[in-house]
Amino acid sequence: MFSRYLPRALTACLALAAVPAMAQVPESLAAGPRVTIAAVTQPLPTQAQYVRVDQPILRDLVNQRSGGRIQVTLSTHSERNLSGNEIVRLVRSGQVEIGAGTLSTLSGDVPMLDGIDLAGLSPDIDMAKRIADAILESANRDLERFGVRLMAIFPFPAQVMFCRQPFTTLADLRGRKIRTFGNSLNDFVTAIGGNPISIGFPEVYSALERGVADCAITGTGSGAAARWPEVTTHISDLPLSWALAGYMVNLNWWNRLDPQVRTFMEGTFRQVRDAQWELGRSATRDGIACATGVAAECHLTPVAARGMTEVRATAADRQAVSTIFRDTVLPGWVRRCGARCGEVYNQIIAPISGVRFGG
Repeated sequence: MFSRYLPRALTACLALAAVPAMAQVPESLAAGPRVTIAAVTQPLPTQAQYVRVDQPILRDLVNQRSGGRIQVTLSTHSERNLSGNEIVRLVRSGQVEIGAGTLSTLSGDVPMLDGIDLAGLSPDIDMAKRIADAILESANRDLERFGVRLMAIFPFPAQVMFCRQPFTTLADLRGRKIRTFGNSLNDFVTAIGGNPISIGFPEVYSALERGVADCAITGTGSGAAARWPEVTTHISDLPLSWALAGYMVNLNWWNRLDPQVRTFMEGTFRQVRDAQWELGRSATRDGIACATGVAAECHLTPVAARGMTEVRATAADRQAVSTIFRDTVLPGWVRRCGARCGEVYNQIIAPISGVRFGG
């Protein structure tokens, strides 16, 4: 559904990011045996995260800076006919050396991952980044038992509410059918009186069009790019989560790499991580501008022909999100994940979030 928008999106993305990205990539790699890498990263080939970061950095600049020694074959979930929840198993089996997916999707294999991006945990992207950086080492203790290592965590734009009918506060959403993804968003929607329904992203447009769903949660830019402004009228600016995702590698493959190649790729992952966080920050507001028809501020996706109404969060709504996280979402996750998850949360995340589990 996005193919007709790709030329403009690609041009805008590269113009905004390619030059600063190049400056951070490792400058060179000594001559040696060629290294070929298969990587499966973003869900769709038209996403800014793919055309602005993965293609120009993980694929093209790696090849350029390594003098052709490292060649990355890059593809998306849709091109490999994947739903996304297979990424851990795909990397573990060695079918690809590098894979990326949202942590909530991957948490079926590693429940701890869901706790990094619980609904209501991070009210802004700065807190989300602090939590992601702090939890990486602990998350890898669980992941490495599966033969994979998480190299970098990154965000998508803020996950917000798109609705077919007007609303001004969260209380207005009581009784509405709301498309969610992941258990913590289900808990959140239930807590505000909504009815969570699970619908795959490609089917959400038609579900909204037909009234199967009254509202749907996704990234600001993702919804705008998927043409949701054609079937919804109101978009919230209140972040409910950040759809944090991660790049991971096959651990056996990684440990066998030439140490120089491994150092080179570590620098590349840092570069990719930084570019993705900057993109998540800029794309959050950009997506709202595109959805509401503000052409002068819309760069990454097509501007909506029929501008939506932006619903600005009230102080009461922000407080409600915090309260629901503390009283409902966090305890629900610990029940699903186990006591150890609560202990890890209190040790690593609570000092950042300011909210302790069980206290």
